Amino acid sequence: MTLARRLLDQAAATPDAVALVAGNGAELTYGDLRRRVLAVRHGLLEAGLAPGDGVLFSVRPSPESLVLALGVVAAGGVVVFADPGAGPEMFSARLRLARPRWSAAESVLYAASRLRPVRAYARRRGLLLPNLAGLRVPDGEPMRHVHVGRRLPGVPKGALPFARLADGDAPEPGELPDPDAPAAVIFTSGTTEAPRAVVHTGGSLAAALDLFRARLPIGPGDVVHTDQLMLGLPTLIAGARWSLPPLSCPPDRFARLMRERGATHTFCVPVHLADVLDASPSLPSTLRYVLLGAAPAPPAILRRTVAAAPSAEVLSVYAMTEILPVAIASAEEKLAHTGSGDLLGAPLPGVGARVADDGELLLSGPNLCRGYLGADPLTELPTGDLARLDGGRLVLMGRKKDMLIRGKFNLYPGLYEPAIAALPDVAEAAIVGVPDPRTGDEEVVLAVVGPADLPARLRRALPGVIDHDALPDRIVVLDELPRSGRGRKLDRDRLRELVGAGGR
Repeated sequence: MTLARRLLDQAAATPDAVALVAGNGAELTYGDLRRRVLAVRHGLLEAGLAPGDGVLFSVRPSPESLVLALGVVAAGGVVVFADPGAGPEMFSARLRLARPRWSAAESVLYAASRLRPVRAYARRRGLLLPNLAGLRVPDGEPMRHVHVGRRLPGVPKGALPFARLADGDAPEPGELPDPDAPAAVIFTSGTTEAPRAVVHTGGSLAAALDLFRARLPIGPGDVVHTDQLMLGLPTLIAGARWSLPPLSCPPDRFARLMRERGATHTFCVPVHLADVLDASPSLPSTLRYVLLGAAPAPPAILRRTVAAAPSAEVLSVYAMTEILPVAIASAEEKLAHTGSGDLLGAPLPGVGARVADDGELLLSGPNLCRGYLGADPLTELPTGDLARLDGGRLVLMGRKKDMLIRGKFNLYPGLYEPAIAALPDVAEAAIVGVPDPRTGDEEVVLAVVGPADLPARLRRALPGVIDHDALPDRIVVLDELPRSGRGRKLDRDRLRELVGAGGR
């Protein structure tokens, strides 16, 4: 059964229950959600959306974006997440690969990308926006458009207003798209010459939601506070309430809304949760589950979260865009792990995991994406992660590409960073290699977040924690580690620049 079908069936079963609370506090019932999704589906089909048509999606998390994305998928379209803010060259390269025939964007983004004064202002702020209104499909025809929000100067002529689509009448749906049909394209990495995009089907996304629900009980009466779609969707399929924080929500307001709305579950990126805990050292007593994901959770964050939410189970999710989730480990399990590497937990039911001869983790399962856009389908995913199996549990040892070469010793930062981060007063730790112009070898630099006197103490403690050949040449204290992307993952390239040879 597809994701769209499951959500529509749940909405039909509980039409009067509140499905979603928006950032501004507005509520949307399951009945209204179902009606609006079906109206968007019907309106897009009437306007000519064909099965498999890509819809470039540039709408920030909101009730409107949820309804629009679900309506596209229910109509047989493919939601394409290509990020117009990625820069003109990268954006153009991604469009050449994805070949969308439709664009759905907020009216303000159309205006900002087309009107010269607004584009000039955005450029001064470092944001180079493409002209969305001027996009064309591969055969040269103008792209079809949907705009969210009131019509502004710059919105293309003939663009369909989302409000009119969502408020229209729609018949009950007949057949919905095949579960094996593409539903979403998510660009993750690559270069302008070779952009890379993950293709998920309705079936692989539905399987992912089932795995979340198997480990994370959610049901009617629960309130899940997050802006993450992949936790919001299982919330709706379970008949619970999705509490959506406002855009750019300050940490103190994020915590306050959890209390006001009686949140039972929440999901945060580790560094964001650290900011929330700085603003609110204790979390609401209503919380039963706190999930951390999108980046490794340092021991210091895990300990703070457990102390802040003593009645909640604190869980760390290991997932990749290509296959999510893979494994979920509790904070207690991770903190009790004294061996090398970062404990990820046992693979979730149905997820296949094996370790190749070179140590790379290979994954498979019903939640595996169809493959990469323009490439052959995948049956098994080479993750690029190095791992080992410990009593059936996965232990992350590092990234293949992050390996440092020191003489004859291959140093994998992920093998040692968790143990270093668990030492007293170490908030975060990361190891990078900086080319040594004198020897051609790599200088091993340990960057930590903590007090100024930390390097001297670490020099004494590290020989008892990590291998002798992994001891750093230099230890640098930073106010924070550089991060990038929505998941705020560690930016090792930027870190190398900050601690470059002879640097801090």
